[in-house]
Formats: sequence, structure tokens, C-alpha cells
Amino acid sequence: MTEAVRAALRAQRIELPSWAFGNSGTRFKVFAQQGVPRTPYEKIEDAAQVHRYTGVAPTVALHIPWDKVDDYTHLAAFAKEHGVGLGTINANVFQDNDYMLGSVTNPDPAIRRKATDHLLECVDIAAQIGVRDVKLWFSDGTNYPGQDSIRARQDRLAEALQETYDALGDDQRLLLEYKLFEPAFYTTDVPDWGTAYAHCLRLGPKAEVVIDTGHHAPGTNIEFIVAFLLREAKLGAFDFNSRFYADDDLMVGSADPFQLFRIMHEIVLADALKPEAGIAFMLDQCHNIEPKIPAQIRSVMNVQEATAKALLVDHDALAAAQNSGDVLGANAVFMDAYNTDVRPLLAEVRQEMGLEADPIAAYKGSGYADKIVAERVGGQQAGWGA
Repeated sequence: MTEAVRAALRAQRIELPSWAFGNSGTRFKVFAQQGVPRTPYEKIEDAAQVHRYTGVAPTVALHIPWDKVDDYTHLAAFAKEHGVGLGTINANVFQDNDYMLGSVTNPDPAIRRKATDHLLECVDIAAQIGVRDVKLWFSDGTNYPGQDSIRARQDRLAEALQETYDALGDDQRLLLEYKLFEPAFYTTDVPDWGTAYAHCLRLGPKAEVVIDTGHHAPGTNIEFIVAFLLREAKLGAFDFNSRFYADDDLMVGSADPFQLFRIMHEIVLADALKPEAGIAFMLDQCHNIEPKIPAQIRSVMNVQEATAKALLVDHDALAAAQNSGDVLGANAVFMDAYNTDVRPLLAEVRQEMGLEADPIAAYKGSGYADKIVAERVGGQQAGWGA
């Protein structure tokens, strides 16, 4: 059992978001920090530090146009030189003035065309660098009753998704993300997993749902959604974070680690942790007041700890208790795993991988933070929306 757990932890892969290394904040204030990347290349340098000390974060997701460059193959080669690779391509159809009333669901066909063309651009960028996944999130919706036709907006959404789906290569996927509300407050065009699932089901096998752990109403049982989509083979990816900003800007596992454990239990139970299962596990966070690189390292460690605990669940004992109707016994088996201190195990696994046992301490002792503060003077710092 222990060796199987160790092997699973060594094989785990968690993708980093490029935008987590830039300046960010709430809607009221963006707090700039020293040493923040100014280019996509510097974001990759920082992401490489996270992988260097954790060993399980080998890819970096890009956000277009935030990470737009003239030559994506050159960017991919640069990433490889730094020991990482490029990952999921994320589209952005929510920050252009034209999208005030929506992007692909906008009543203006010219604006819909502009938005769909951007989605197709993202498919092309992914193809250029050999990346499998193109992830779509839409801020589209309405603020007032009667503002637009709810049904017509779904028709427009379906049309744009179909055109994008048809442009996918044989080895590519479309990942559709949902969000309960914000910035649209009356209706959101993709508000929940059911809407995303229905669109993906109609599109076909290369369309799957993204679960962003910060995009649900309080009290939502996310692990039920995980279990359902796993059963339907429609769970394509996670965006890991915590929702206590009413969105997704707090570190995963920081406020409700038990929820993260419950989610990872469903993943382990379905044998969907291994990379060949096809589920992309990605962080999607903005670090507003904490230093960026240590926050990403700590986030990866939080996912690792939840995963290790999930791997320690005694499935035979759990099934026996469940099948006999032993409610408290089943819960006790579950809680025994959650209450296990897995930090010594993870320290040993890191050492087996040739890494330092404590990634945070190793990073702090590297001098990299002081180095980038000294070197990254002048220029335009990357940040939310840039």
C-alpha cells in the first residue's frame, strides 16, 4: 500500500497558471510587488522555480492575449530549456470593451464573430506548440430581466462552441468552464456544471467540463459533481483554488482542506489520478497579498497533501462498512485517512525524487527572490489584465 501511494505521488502532475505570477488584487485595488515578471518568458522562469522544488508541476498554462508572443515555438523552446513545458491555452473574451454585453452570446453578430475568431486563434496556438487543451470561460450573461433573450444566447453560445470544436485537431480537446455568477448577476450563460455538461455532450467526445472549485454557491457538494462527471467520462480538468473572495482568488486548500480531500478521494476512487486518465489538474489563482512563487509552491503542496490522504483511504474497509449499512464505521474509515499527518510521507517522497524535503525552505534559501527583485527593474510588470 505504501509503495503504491509513493508511486502515485511521484507520478502526480499539477499545472501552473502563468497569471498567478503577475500582480493582482480585488476589484478595488491591485497590489504591486517587487520582482514581478514583465514578460511571458519571466513568468516561465518563475514557474520553473515551483517545479524545481516540488517536482510535480512541469507545465505552465498560458492566457491569451495576456501571454501573447510573436513566436510560440520559441516560447516553448525557452520553457523546455528551463525544465518545464507549455500547457493549457486559455482564451480571453471578457476584457475587451466590445464584450460589455457579451462575447459569443452578444446580440451583435460582428462582436460574436470577433470573439469566435479569438477562440479559433487559441486552437491554432495550441496546435503550433503541440498542446492538447484549449480552455474556454465566458463572462457572458445579463444584469436585468428582459435585457436579452436567454434562449437566443444559448443558441449563439452553441454556434460558437460548435465552430471552435470543429477546428480542433485530432489530439486536441475543448474544455468548458462554468461559473455561478459575476460579472453577470441576473443570468450567466454558463452558470453551472449541468449547462457545461449539456453543451459538451452535444459537441462530442473532444469536449469536456472544467470544474473550478471557486465557482459554486456556498454549500455546493463539489465532490458529487466530480463523481457524476467521472461516471459520464466528461470531467476534463480542474481549476484548483478557494472561493472565499466569492470567486477563485484564494489558495487551494487554504480555508477548506477537507473539501479538497473529499474531491481527491473521488478522483482516487475512480483511478483518475494518473496522467493517462486525461484529467488536467491546474491551479487557477491570483495571489493578491502573498508572494507569488512561495504561494504557488504552497498550493502545490496543499494538493499533494490532500491527494496523499485520499490515497490512504482503506477502500476495502470503507466498502465493507458501506455495504453493511455501518454509517459511523464508514465515516470513521474516511476520517482516519483525513486525520493522518502525511507531511513526513511527502518529505520522504520528495527526497526519493532528489528534491529537498521542504520546498518552501529550499526556495527561500535559494536567493531567487532577491535575484529577481534586483534584476527586474523598469519595464511594465505583468498583472491582471496584462
